[in-house]
Order: sequence, then structure tokens, then C-alpha cells
Amino acid sequence: MKHLPAIVCTAALLAASATAHAGDTASVEILGFSADGATFAFEEYGVQDGSGFAYANRYYIDTANDSFLPGTPIRVTVEQDGASVSDARAQAKTQAQSVISDTVLADNRGFTAGWNAVTEQSADPFRMAVSPRPVFPAIDSSLEFRLTELPMPDGAECYGFGEPAGFRLSRIATEPGAETALVHEDSTIPQSRGCPLGYGISGIQTFYPEGGASVFAVMIAVRKVGFEGPDHRFIAVTGRL
Repeated sequence: MKHLPAIVCTAALLAASATAHAGDTASVEILGFSADGATFAFEEYGVQDGSGFAYANRYYIDTANDSFLPGTPIRVTVEQDGASVSDARAQAKTQAQSVISDTVLADNRGFTAGWNAVTEQSADPFRMAVSPRPVFPAIDSSLEFRLTELPMPDGAECYGFGEPAGFRLSRIATEPGAETALVHEDSTIPQSRGCPLGYGISGIQTFYPEGGASVFAVMIAVRKVGFEGPDHRFIAVTGRL
């Protein structure tokens, strides 16, 4: 679609909004951490709405500064009729092994302390509070994050589907004397997000490496304009515990 003239793209999107087409919700898989917790990786994959092409995207994040590792993300779209999601995932996996091997990541997967699917209706998409690891009685303080959507009317072209949005993520103080900390706040919308219409906290992954700093990754679902309806993609915000 990106190769079509803007007026054709807009017409196609508006036509799609008039019918009950479904957008594309990516599946997401936590790949894990490096042994020292310095890197966090996850994968999203699925079939694009509109084109029907299989895709797989892998993200490798430096947990110290919440930035992508050089040469990443790795994005694969198999623009061939009949190609499977497995084909796209295999290609992305092959390309990624020079960054860090899947074996290392699998050996250091960490703990999924909380998770909400995008279809969950009873959970609060803007708040998640968890015990960071399954130790009972708990030896850790609670870990809580809150997300606030930030209107950014000049952030992207949304073709009349709604106003684009950024977000702020805060880590809530859960101990006496502690202060709430800003983890992330958008000042602009990255071009890679397309036109994001909203966000929700999907999960919290934690990792306690031996002899290293403990880390977290907050998984955030991004609801964005797609070809046949709202698409869901994922991003992660990382930091030290």
C-alpha cells in the first residue's frame, strides 16, 4: 500500500472503514534475555490484513537505555501468495542469530509476571501491578506501571480514523518514601508506529540474572490504523528493577 498515491491509499482506507472488515492482530512471543540481562528480545508475527502476506518482526532492546541494538529490529514480510507465517518466522530467526542466539535467549527467558491479551475485557489496559517473581512469601516489593495516552494531533496522518496518540509510562512507587518514576514519554510518534490510535499494557516480563542487575520489560499493545480495520502491534519499554 505504501507505493500507491496518497489519494488512493486514503480512499482505500475510508472504504474499508465502511465495512465490517477485521484488522490484523499480531501474535507475540517473548524470546528472552541475554545471560546478563543487558538485552531483551521478543517477536511478533502474523498475516497482514489487505495483502495477506505473512510477516515476522524481531526486536532486540538494550535494557540499560531502552534502545534497539544495532542492525535491529529485524522485519520480514514474505510477499508471495501461499507463503506461511512459519516461512516468515524462519527467515527472521535465521537473520537474528548473528545478534544473539535463540538458545541463549531461551535459557534466560525470565518470568512473565503479568499478561493481558488484547481481547481481555475485564482488565485495566492502563494499569498493571504484579509481584515481580513467583516467590512466596514475597521477598520483593510490588511492581506497578501506569500508562497514559497522549493526544498528538500533528503526529501522523490517520485518514479520518481518529486522532493519533503517544503515551507516557510511569512506574508507581509501592514502598514508603519512594517516588513515582517516569519510564517513558513520547515527544513525537516514531514513523515505524504508523498511525497509533491507542495503547494498552499487555504484560510485564522480569529477569534476575546471577550477579547482574535485575531488569523488566513492559509489553505494550499498539492499536493502529490498518488496511481493513485497526491493527495491533507490540512494543516494549525496558529498564532496571
